[in-house]
Amino acid sequence: MRSDPDDHEASPRPRSRRLPRSVRERQILDAAVEVYAARGFHLASMDEISEVAGISKPMIYAYLGSKEELFVACIQREATRLIEAIGTAVDPEVSPDEQLWRGLRVFFDYVQRNRASWTLLHRQAPAGGEPFATEFGQWRERAMALIAALLARATETAAQPMPVQRMEPFAAALVGSAESLLDWWVEHPEHTADGLAMRLMNLAWMGFGDLVEGRSWSPAPREDPAPGGTTEQQG
Repeated sequence: MRSDPDDHEASPRPRSRRLPRSVRERQILDAAVEVYAARGFHLASMDEISEVAGISKPMIYAYLGSKEELFVACIQREATRLIEAIGTAVDPEVSPDEQLWRGLRVFFDYVQRNRASWTLLHRQAPAGGEPFATEFGQWRERAMALIAALLARATETAAQPMPVQRMEPFAAALVGSAESLLDWWVEHPEHTADGLAMRLMNLAWMGFGDLVEGRSWSPAPREDPAPGGTTEQQG
């Protein structure tokens, strides 16, 4: 006797195994990062996040709150992951230049493997307005503090050791350079993460290394202006 196909369709689906809260939250955050990175906060919808996650909207609200709270949770998680990845790559037992090199390699490699994460942090978070721009600012402060501490350690054995506070402008410049280089990378995807890290390492360390040794650049002395407001030219 042949079974009726409708019997199979009408049979109840087996219940899915109840997952731990941490697994559900990770599923929701993974889906939300993907959607927010692609759409931005304002255009993203909880319906789409629910569909991508395979979890109902009521469950998303129950686990992680509103759309705004979910976006903040995404920023916090992705920022923490990136900072921790860089931090674990920095080995205090190796030389400061090697520490910085390892940190840059991990940074570019992480972004290459987690494009949605970086897009969320670098583009969508500051563009979303408050409180998301503040969350983004706090992440950049954490990144710059990590770099400033590393650069300060590089001067500990130099002729003129420098405190962390003196290194903060250099850290800000390095973070800004890395962000700009990543923007350039979008239009030049043929370059590798290691290649970009090497370029930035040469740009930063070749100059900073001299500074550590007490050598710094200064402009040539200005000539006194000649009468009439023009600069005297020696012939």
